[in-house]
Amino acid sequence: MSKALISIDIQNDYFEGGAMELHNPVEASENVKKILDAYRKDNKEIIHVQHIAAAPEMGFFLPNTNGAEINDNVKPKDGEKLIVKHAPNAFVDTDLLEYLKSKNISELVFTGMMTQMCIDATVRAAKDLGFECTVIGDACATRDLEINGNKVKAKDVQTAFLAGLSFYYADVKNTKEYLSA
Repeated sequence: MSKALISIDIQNDYFEGGAMELHNPVEASENVKKILDAYRKDNKEIIHVQHIAAAPEMGFFLPNTNGAEINDNVKPKDGEKLIVKHAPNAFVDTDLLEYLKSKNISELVFTGMMTQMCIDATVRAAKDLGFECTVIGDACATRDLEINGNKVKAKDVQTAFLAGLSFYYADVKNTKEYLSA
């Protein structure tokens, strides 16, 4: 079984001072870096995903801005695949599926941002496409949300979405647990 690490949307707009700050993005990116380092050491497949806003009204990840750049903690290195997307699901209108098939990859390990949006959408799609999926929960980040006047803390959003994914779509682990396996 061939495996790839997919690092989704770890971009500057999600960090302090960015247009869409998340809760604990630095800590999540540091965990991603640990996993990236392990994959790089073992010459395993790494795929970076970068979201570029298709429309300016999105307000973040605007083309040709520092906010859209992948954070320095996890910048792609030469030879690592970069997928640019314009929708939450990294399979929509990209060559991700074709690339994975060309490399005979059947197992995907996900890290990135935002848990409730791009991680959730891409992991569910990957499982539906037949991939075995693992999500590294502490290598993902989200933010506080609100619906109908009800506020949901980022910690609760994170827990709820990871719990939902773990029911069927993915094996959810933390960085230490994943790296020690």
